[in-house]
Amino acid sequence: MKLSTVGIISKPKKEDVAAVAPGLLDWFAQRNIKTVCDQETVACLDGKDGTAREKIPAQADLLVVLGGDGTLLAAARLVQEHAVPILAVNLGSLGFLTEITLDGVYGVLEDVLADRHLLDRRSMLDARVERKGRAIASYRALNDVVLHKAALARIVDFDVSIDGRFVSRIRSDGLILASPTGSTAYSLSAGGPIVLPSVDSMIVTPIAPHMLTNRPLVIPGAARIEVHLPDTSEPVYVTVDGQVGEELRSGDCVSVQKSERVIELVQSRNRDYFQVLRSKLRWGER
Repeated sequence: MKLSTVGIISKPKKEDVAAVAPGLLDWFAQRNIKTVCDQETVACLDGKDGTAREKIPAQADLLVVLGGDGTLLAAARLVQEHAVPILAVNLGSLGFLTEITLDGVYGVLEDVLADRHLLDRRSMLDARVERKGRAIASYRALNDVVLHKAALARIVDFDVSIDGRFVSRIRSDGLILASPTGSTAYSLSAGGPIVLPSVDSMIVTPIAPHMLTNRPLVIPGAARIEVHLPDTSEPVYVTVDGQVGEELRSGDCVSVQKSERVIELVQSRNRDYFQVLRSKLRWGER
């Protein structure tokens, strides 16, 4: 890959980024590669104003993300209109998405410059909120779209349909509509299955369902999910990738389907998805 400009986006934790960013910037400078950094990154360096995050993908050939999965999810929303690969370096604790370690980042960058790197294409989800037959909001998610209540004491009714066919009324604390990438996020903690990112599918996972027979569903990636919210006196919200969203009203419908957009993640040639699962979930350990 020919790199003339690299964008750098960081999580807002100065001590972590400050230990990494200076060496990274020097590495690019030695190779005559221009860098464009966001405010969080420059705040750890010389304090000068950085570039607004939303403007970086249009200027970059590669986007380096320093942080955890949350930082990458925010970056994924920025690159959705730009075909910019993301190299995500794990400064977080778990990091299913940010699988490249600090020790391995320079080796992966050398692979990128030599054009021997691997790209992992991850599908995204398009979500739309409809009210009285009119779309009032739209979102794009890498991990999941979650419908959930605000109060702790009451459960919520969700009428779920797939491709126009009624599935069931699910009574639960919430409902997770996840991509294969999101199968290891909130859906996993709610009892959902692990799905390989290459599987063309979506996952419907109830959160603490009232009926134990309401189990997670894995459905085709080409399907369209509609969740209708019957009359409810409790506040219910839709949250996208745990970062953006809004409050719903009685009668609202949230529809979710696979997006035509994908993001590309730069992979290490020395790690694979099963190795990531073994490492993060400690499979095989006693």
